[in-house]
Amino acid sequence: MAPTAPITSLIQPHLLQLSPYQAGKPLEELARELGLTDAIKLASNENPLGPSPKAVAAIQAELAHLHRYPDSHVYYLREELSRHLGVKPEQLIFGNGSDEILDLLVRAVVPPGGEVVSTAHSFLMYGLLTQAVGGVFRAVPLKDLAVDLEAVAAAITPRTRLVLLNNPNNPTGTAFSRKDWEAFLATLPPTVTVALDEAYIEFAADPEVAQGLPYLAEDRPLVGLRTFSKAYGLAGLRVGYAYGPSALMECLNRLRLPFNVNRLAQAGARAALGDTEFLARTRELVWEGREFLTRELTRLGVTVVPSQANFLLVAVGRPGRQVYEAMLRQGVIIRAMDAYGFPEHIRVNVGLPEENQRFLAAFRTVMGL
Repeated sequence: MAPTAPITSLIQPHLLQLSPYQAGKPLEELARELGLTDAIKLASNENPLGPSPKAVAAIQAELAHLHRYPDSHVYYLREELSRHLGVKPEQLIFGNGSDEILDLLVRAVVPPGGEVVSTAHSFLMYGLLTQAVGGVFRAVPLKDLAVDLEAVAAAITPRTRLVLLNNPNNPTGTAFSRKDWEAFLATLPPTVTVALDEAYIEFAADPEVAQGLPYLAEDRPLVGLRTFSKAYGLAGLRVGYAYGPSALMECLNRLRLPFNVNRLAQAGARAALGDTEFLARTRELVWEGREFLTRELTRLGVTVVPSQANFLLVAVGRPGRQVYEAMLRQGVIIRAMDAYGFPEHIRVNVGLPEENQRFLAAFRTVMGL
């Protein structure tokens, strides 16, 4: 038998340079590792109320049909969401989380060597997905911890094929305005697709925060990405969707795997979409908790970045990883931000009122305040 080559020699070279995305660990795993019995998790921007009760009931009713494949075309959720958003059904695509749709979009429009322009200190998957197709990722610096749309527009070159923007931005929580968004759209060359990641848009209290939906048009290469994971409390089901021009959505549908949104996810998302009371409770809880945590942390003398999301970025003046580990020992799970380029920051998502109070007590202990 002829000598075999190393397995790694068979893999595309640019893939060998990928560093995997480090997701926040599930609460159960951390509790098991650390021997915690009453830990709270405020690390992954999840809904503190849990899932919509109507979604839970719909999922339970669907359990008897698990021997059947799901609807690959997501017909009923597509019809209901199209009415909810005021778009045509063919302008929607669904995925196993909005991450899957981002992956499809990058694969569809970015050739090897093509550029993706985004911002520094944003969702880490943007760079990883670009690298996975052999593209070039260009990160534009933030301005005052917010997306600088003028700088993003200036960074576009003839090789740019995709612009990825997060609004509100993760992990800063800052958001850009409709006025700045409209000025930015007016500068774009027709060869560039813009993707607006709106995972946290339901938490924006300021009516001037830009959204992509009012600018949807069949002749405009604009895609908006949203999720049922955050405001709708279905992170464990992984249901995301995007709206965009029908021709582009049809192309992404050709790329996606069949049955990518499972039966329980479709049933839960349909019920959650109709649970307007739960969504209103979630938003009110987040807005009140966000204001409370911002006020109390500021009183403690730390800097809190003004947020339109369901989390806060907090400057702690020391290695954030140390604060994260010390908070773990207090039974409070937050997120260190060194991977996002903020080595002296932590991120904490808004919890239930009692969880917010417990976070503050643990934070004061850890920081010696």
